[in-house]
Amino acid sequence: MPIPDYQSLMLPVLRVAGREATHVADCIERLAKEFTLTEEECGRLMPTGQQPLFASRVHWALTYLAHARLIQRPRRGYFTIAERGQALLRESPVQINNALLTRYEEFNEWTRRNQQGRGAKGSLAQGRAEMAELPFEIPIERAEANFRELMATLQDDLLDRVLQVTPAFFEALIVDLLVAMGYGGSRKEAGRTIGRSGDGGVDGVIDEDPLGLNVLYVQAKRYQPEVSVGRPAVQAFAGSLDGVSATKGVLVTTSKFTRDARQYAERIQKRIILIDGAELTRLLTQYNVGVRVGVVYELKRIDEGYFGD
Repeated sequence: MPIPDYQSLMLPVLRVAGREATHVADCIERLAKEFTLTEEECGRLMPTGQQPLFASRVHWALTYLAHARLIQRPRRGYFTIAERGQALLRESPVQINNALLTRYEEFNEWTRRNQQGRGAKGSLAQGRAEMAELPFEIPIERAEANFRELMATLQDDLLDRVLQVTPAFFEALIVDLLVAMGYGGSRKEAGRTIGRSGDGGVDGVIDEDPLGLNVLYVQAKRYQPEVSVGRPAVQAFAGSLDGVSATKGVLVTTSKFTRDARQYAERIQKRIILIDGAELTRLLTQYNVGVRVGVVYELKRIDEGYFGD
């Protein structure tokens, strides 16, 4: 089942809160059972890979409730229900969300501070409306979604640029990428392009050790995205590996491989890795080949050790 969003968790969190301090970890465990989440769903990580998604959303539900003064935090890792929270539960609300929280001035003040931090302008009514219409993702999820969108745009632009370079440059680019990934060690000389007439269907070679005892052969096919590379191309590359007594190679294209081509590569004894345009731009971005860092934003968090008991 889908992981509940943070607004859907606000009312359950408030119901868990009692006059006696409740530990956040106990709250997370109780809500996981309430929503019948599996162990796998509870352990599903955010895209950053640093925190479980469900636990993060519970923490953000607590943050929003705390800014509305519906709960209190007597000490680190614990929370209790406030008088205001008890009064709200007596109303038997169907849901607690951002729109409902705008009835509390403390929450609206927090909203105004957030808007000022973002450089937002407008009336208080506008601010409340914007807060009420916030998406159901937690702030870090929105940041990651924006990051993924920017990365997707970058990779699209990168593929367009790769399609514009000369064939020789493209072959050199692939060898540069494999060296950056660690094939051939850190020595730039470990990778060299062939790309000459009579190369036997091989465009590049990576010496995986200083003596060249282990060699990785590369073929690069630059096609427009709408063109698919089929099984015959993979078979031809496998045959070219026989010509150099090789058992492994990498076949790269700027377009995509057909399912038949991928199935053939998986069945044969030779180890042939297929890299399509989407995977190519992802790897170029990951290993900083043809791209550079533009802007860096640091996301900071509370140093719990500094405020430790």
